[in-house]
Amino acid sequence: MARPRTIDDRELLAAAWRAVGRVGPVRLTLSEVARDAGVSPATLVQRFGSKRRLLLALAAEAAEDAGGELRDARANHASPLAALRAGLTADATTVADPQAFANSLAFLQVEIADPDFHGSIRTYADAVLAEIRDLLDAAVAAGELRPTGTARLARTVLTTYNGALITWAIHRRGPLARWLARELDAVLDPYRGGFG
Repeated sequence: MARPRTIDDRELLAAAWRAVGRVGPVRLTLSEVARDAGVSPATLVQRFGSKRRLLLALAAEAAEDAGGELRDARANHASPLAALRAGLTADATTVADPQAFANSLAFLQVEIADPDFHGSIRTYADAVLAEIRDLLDAAVAAGELRPTGTARLARTVLTTYNGALITWAIHRRGPLARWLARELDAVLDPYRGGFG
């Protein structure tokens, strides 16, 4: 009879995300993740089989949860633009220091280059883009933004968000949240309606 699981896969994946943030995907070991999770490396081998399969599970989980921070922010803010800013800022909290961001970029390189990972990152990006567009549509409906092509603006917002992460990591001036807010405002200000 198999022993009951004392820790679920989501907790193991959360530990793996933390470990990737500390050491990156190349230097990541199952021992590093196991230490963080408080389990043995054998538990990870039993659940995932290998480091590669653990990283694939991380990518799949991210794709499954994509846009969650934006949905949560929408539920907590009356203003769609405030929700957009809050959701994108919350989404960036896992890379709020330059080293964690560099390690995140290393994982992104894997996701872009390896066909087994690419589907997950594409699903993730498409879902986040859809959430951004929904918030922009809501901002137009609420009069926060002038009527505009929200599909195009959503792509610009996502591009600005990703670029702001990189420029913040390079320049390191002030908190990431303030940097992101400033860059998002620079993109959205020309579209603001009478109530913005």
